[in-house]
Amino acid sequence: MTEAVTPYDKPDQPPSESPSAATATAPASEPAFSPSDIRDGAAIALVIGVAGVLLGLLWVWLAPRVQYVSNGEAVFLRDTESEARIGADGTFLLLSVGFGVLSALAVFLWRRGGGAAQVVGLAVGSVFAALVGWRVGLWLGPSSDLVAVARKAGKGVPFDAPLELLAHGALLGWPMAAVIVHLALTALWGTRDPVPELAVWPSGYYQAPVDAPVAPAADPAGTEPPRP
Repeated sequence: MTEAVTPYDKPDQPPSESPSAATATAPASEPAFSPSDIRDGAAIALVIGVAGVLLGLLWVWLAPRVQYVSNGEAVFLRDTESEARIGADGTFLLLSVGFGVLSALAVFLWRRGGGAAQVVGLAVGSVFAALVGWRVGLWLGPSSDLVAVARKAGKGVPFDAPLELLAHGALLGWPMAAVIVHLALTALWGTRDPVPELAVWPSGYYQAPVDAPVAPAADPAGTEPPRP
């Protein structure tokens, strides 16, 4: 008569589970961005974008001036060797980098845990803030109508040239500084996820201790050793 043999698992492998049980115990996939993350990212982008107005005001105030002069027929640079036009670009870039560092620090202190949504909101808001600061500076700066300004100033009287941003790459100063500083702060002082514990699977076998004494085997014939 043949006896049914139940298969057993190997000692170095966890006990097998049925596909239905594995499917039931598998955790459901979470969405990449939760509604709270989306709200935080949108709030960050909105606040930083509005802060671009302050960038424009400071740029108009601190940027060096380029002056023109009119001879009654044409408009010329008053000082052809002046570096004020380059200084305006440098001022905008330095201000943008400073605002980027401050915005990254503010976002990190507000949400120390970090997250992809916050980084996206920081990047989008920084780009929008740089564009707002640029356009506000052009709007609040000297007029771009040189003919009207020269006629109003008069012949031989210097007047300020309109504020311009010749190097448009300076618009990337704010977003690049904000993202790099925020990632650095998160890597150094951000919260860490708990390390998962390793699962220990019990073995189905019993192993005798190595140092256990071994009992002598019984003589199957039942004979006794010879006596002296």
